[in-house]
Amino acid sequence: MNPADRIFDFDENVEDFVPSGPCDEAAYEDEQQEMFEHYRFDISSGQVPMRVDKYLATHMEMTSRHRIQLAIKAEYIRVNDKIVKANYVVRPGDVVKFVMPYQRRGMEILPENIPLNIVHEDDDVLVLNKEAGMVVHPGHGHFSGTLVNALAHHLGLSQGPDAEDERMGVLVHRIDKDTSGLLVVAKNDEAQLDLAKQFFVHSIERRYVAIVWGNLKDDEGTIIGNIGRDPNDRMRFKVFPEGDHGKHAVTHYRVLERFGYVTVVECRLETGRTHQIRVHFNWIGHPLFNDERYDGSEIRKGTIYAKYRQFIENCFKLLPRQALHAKTLGFVHPRTKQMVRFDSQLPEDMQSLIDKWRKYSENMSQFLEQE
Repeated sequence: MNPADRIFDFDENVEDFVPSGPCDEAAYEDEQQEMFEHYRFDISSGQVPMRVDKYLATHMEMTSRHRIQLAIKAEYIRVNDKIVKANYVVRPGDVVKFVMPYQRRGMEILPENIPLNIVHEDDDVLVLNKEAGMVVHPGHGHFSGTLVNALAHHLGLSQGPDAEDERMGVLVHRIDKDTSGLLVVAKNDEAQLDLAKQFFVHSIERRYVAIVWGNLKDDEGTIIGNIGRDPNDRMRFKVFPEGDHGKHAVTHYRVLERFGYVTVVECRLETGRTHQIRVHFNWIGHPLFNDERYDGSEIRKGTIYAKYRQFIENCFKLLPRQALHAKTLGFVHPRTKQMVRFDSQLPEDMQSLIDKWRKYSENMSQFLEQE
């Protein structure tokens, strides 16, 4: 596929999108929720009636009619702000728009030979397990060493400086720099369109494991609260409980293990807003363990004794990031139309932290029993 033809590239976790400051993927947790105009054609008075797919194929350089038809099928072509079929006939006065679920930017992508932890790969999709600390996409402050640079090398893809959009045409979603876990990558146009649609309608299964401060009251529950950018700090997001601002967000959770001062939970995303899990749990008073941005990198629960403070400092050193891992990913395979599901083990840092807290909790219980 010609690199200049990469107009069908989908990316999540992109709603409020990339921040203006150093790129830590502040918007990478968002799925496509609204459409953004990438191309616009105002049909002139001299235009003869023509099918919309043929019109676009003749007016969008290096873009085949087949790709245009795929976009129409995915409802990314609008005429007068209405979804149309391929046989719609454009006439003078019509406004044809090519919309996509992310904002358009420009950046050259260069391939880099960076090892990838690939869980599954076939002709259509690639599933990988991202390590914590790796930025998914180049941005402010991160122009190399990213997952996309690694994918460009692995898949033999690249974009030149004249490319009109920086995305590789392979990423379907993203996770935060300091979140580890599973990501799916599309390897062709059909897979991109299919997977992007699944993310758009929230049919993708995504389960995370998190360690949060405090002892949750219920063994399972649901957090509902609109999420939007914090007007006082554009690098943070917050819940707007009245629903007048932000976007609808739903996080389901169940407790996996309790250690008194912290709790291990499984989270299932019904929606995919920016930093959704981190924001929601902070809002209910249980921020993620060692989440610096969302109030989790200080002691929130526990004793005042020096030994406990030292224990927490050792825990922070053991896991120098927010305690969040994208453990399970399920989707309908674009070619076979069968549901596929992938599961990953907890990374060593999170597992070691859980083991450390388990030992601490058991010792504390034995001490209390002796009392």
